[in-house]
Parts: sequence; structure tokens; C-alpha cells
Amino acid sequence: MENLNNVNRRPHKLMLTDRRTCTISGVNDVLSFDINEILLETEQGMLMIKGNELHVSRLSLDKGEVDVDGRIDSFTYSENAGYGAKGESLIARLFK
Repeated sequence: MENLNNVNRRPHKLMLTDRRTCTISGVNDVLSFDINEILLETEQGMLMIKGNELHVSRLSLDKGEVDVDGRIDSFTYSENAGYGAKGESLIARLFK
């Protein structure tokens, strides 16, 4: 029997080329971005991308895909659990 939690999930894939371009699938939402940091909600948890001169060059939330250009220094994942558990948005919790 198929796990019902995975029925609507998209596969999550991250492809990095020369630390300059990145294609990410399985993206549910872009929570914030600036030239040094991009925060994404993915099927595998929250993903923070850090670097310099970062730019979201393509965004297709219908397909769950994001392309990022710039100098990419790090990717950091964290769990989704707990975000909004108290009825607060992630942005509200970040600025406490």
C-alpha cells in the first residue's frame, strides 16, 4: 500500500554546476531572498542557500522548480516541523 503522506510530494533534486548555477526541484515556496541568502521551503525541509550576488533567475512554483545564479557558498537544510505550529508564519518567527 502506498504511503498517503507521499501522494502529493514532488521529487526533490538539487543540481549545482561550478558553484555558479543551481537548479532545484521539489520546491514548495520561496520564503525570502536577497543577494546573500535565499530561503526555500522544499519537500525535504527548509533549504537556506548562502553566497554572493545570488539571483533567482527562474521560478516556477507550479512545477516546483527554481534556478539560482551567483557565487554559491553553502546549502543548509532544516526540518519543516514546528514552523507555524503556533499559528505563526515563518517570517513572524524569524523576526522575534
